[in-house]
Amino acid sequence: MTVSIRPFDPLKDAELIHPWVTHPKAAFWMMQDATLEDVVREYTGFVEHPHHDVFIGEVDGTPAFLMERYDPSKLELVGLYDPLPGDVGMHFLVAPTDTPVHGFTRTVITAVMAELFADPATRRVVVEPDVSNTAVHALNAAVGFVPEREIQKPEKKALLSFCTREQFEAAVGVAA
Repeated sequence: MTVSIRPFDPLKDAELIHPWVTHPKAAFWMMQDATLEDVVREYTGFVEHPHHDVFIGEVDGTPAFLMERYDPSKLELVGLYDPLPGDVGMHFLVAPTDTPVHGFTRTVITAVMAELFADPATRRVVVEPDVSNTAVHALNAAVGFVPEREIQKPEKKALLSFCTREQFEAAVGVAA
């Protein structure tokens, strides 16, 4: 599988991701009832924010996942933990499919992490998935994340977890 990641264009890509973020399997994305206009508005705000970046990931040339990178000292986790220099927050969502491929989501999260660590300034990736999202906890562990503690965000109880470059490289067996 060849994975590539490109910047998200809200006007072009909102229609693409609308069925992804509203799909029942994306319940933890908390956009189940979002209209296309809601998605355009939300993602335009993300793209325009100076501390939030959004990307579309393609696998073998087909759009297959959404990736968000943010500065956790400015968004999402402000006041919930003590950020360190080089911390980068991440969210990812794999497009729903009727024909799942074994190992696909692990390939995606590995590519997302490699992309984040491709920036030499990134020292640690921070995630805050819902505590009940056990599937993503397993994926996170597979690429080196270590849970620290549960935190209460306005919209959910989350499992604050961290992954250093060294933890990622050890987990996947390659240099980032």
